[in-house]
Amino acid sequence: MATRRAAFDRIRITKVGFWYAFLTLVVGLAAANTGNNALYLVEAMLLGLLAVSGFVSRRNLGGLEVEAQAPSEIYANQPFSLMVELRSRDRWLSKRLLVLSAGADSEERLVPRLERRGSRELRLGMSFKQRGRHTISALRVASIFPLGLIFKSRRQPVDLEILVFPELYATDVAHQTATGRSGEQPSQSRGWGHELLTLREFRAGDDPRGIHWKQSARTGRLVYMEREAEHGKRLSIVFDNAVGEHENRAAERRFERLVSEAASAAEQHLERGYEVQLVTREGIVPFGRGQAHRFRLLEELALIAPKPRALSPLDNPDPSPLEFRAATVQGAS
Repeated sequence: MATRRAAFDRIRITKVGFWYAFLTLVVGLAAANTGNNALYLVEAMLLGLLAVSGFVSRRNLGGLEVEAQAPSEIYANQPFSLMVELRSRDRWLSKRLLVLSAGADSEERLVPRLERRGSRELRLGMSFKQRGRHTISALRVASIFPLGLIFKSRRQPVDLEILVFPELYATDVAHQTATGRSGEQPSQSRGWGHELLTLREFRAGDDPRGIHWKQSARTGRLVYMEREAEHGKRLSIVFDNAVGEHENRAAERRFERLVSEAASAAEQHLERGYEVQLVTREGIVPFGRGQAHRFRLLEELALIAPKPRALSPLDNPDPSPLEFRAATVQGAS
């Protein structure tokens, strides 16, 4: 969140202002050609009104402060709302007909009236097409008050840093390569899982906690429960970004698509209770789960960039039961 002094940005005449100026010119020419005093008075009134409009419009933009705050999660190609607080420091006059925007990818919001020393909170809908770090350097506050003849605006610097996560796909895009059993599934081998494998007679050295007391009472001898071993729910995302510079737009789109698929796979499996790790040329984000781990994975994928091309494939040093591999980015179909 930031607040800094504003600076005037641009002044442009509106369509209504254009015709007003054209009328002023016509009346001025008529007065000059005819010498009619009444036309001179009308011309003076028109010019005076134009000057007053410019002064009031400039005064209407004075004494404003803007604060902006972005949500904690922003994804590429998904709309979000920027929280904006517009405040007036003017002691005497209220502000009217203010238009607030945050650039080309933002909607414009009209503030009909802002009381003196008052404030107004509003949401600006906008979106980013690319993942990564973005900066909203300033918000534009414009005035069409009092007559709508002149559209005068000033830029209010906010210097808001935003990290945009990769676009997430709604469908299941995790084209995993199984390297073993996945999930809490039975392995048909003895272990410390929850599923029953078999019942047998108790032997010396068996853990007494495994005795099936009801079955033992029924048969008259100690019966031991053997359980199935379980494999942890783990997903390894192997993203080989050593593909060199993008040769064309198609290669860049393939790279961005795979980044989004990797982020979607991480998101979907974390929601299912998996532990997820990310392996890239920069390093490894180890297995983990939870909100903090999710943010770390999304941040890594938001900032991932192509590295110089490497001949050797990227290996997973810690194979898990389930693997998502995104290695064929450039020169692949």
